Amino acid sequence: MHTAGRTLPQLLTEARRWFEEGLLAAMEEAGAAPVSPAQAQLFAVLDERGTTVSELARRMGVTRQTTHQAVHGLVVAGLLEQVPDPASGRRRLIRRTARGEQTHRQAELVLERVEDELAARIGRPAVDALRAALETPWGPPPQLRP
Repeated sequence: MHTAGRTLPQLLTEARRWFEEGLLAAMEEAGAAPVSPAQAQLFAVLDERGTTVSELARRMGVTRQTTHQAVHGLVVAGLLEQVPDPASGRRRLIRRTARGEQTHRQAELVLERVEDELAARIGRPAVDALRAALETPWGPPPQLRP
């Protein structure tokens, strides 16, 4: 049972924002192309070989229109490209460009530093426990009655 106040989903959302803000500020300071939080999230859920817009929208929990807008901005910035899907002549895959791959690697290093900063603030055991809890399979969402 949780105490009154913020729910676990609210806390998880705040934690994600904390990481995003640290990431985006560090990337901007390093001279990377500025991106929105939605674009950063899209970048994070993209497969190495490429991903369809529909699948990106599903992973992000947003509409295809929102995903198209985020993709377009990242294509214009030279970080993503659209290529034909070899498995289907009708679909296109979104994937990182060489510059996008470099930016992605840089972002991964920044996120490691942000996590280290979190460990310095709340302790490495707490961060390790949080990671372990989030990496543990939870199974499908429960089907609870109202």
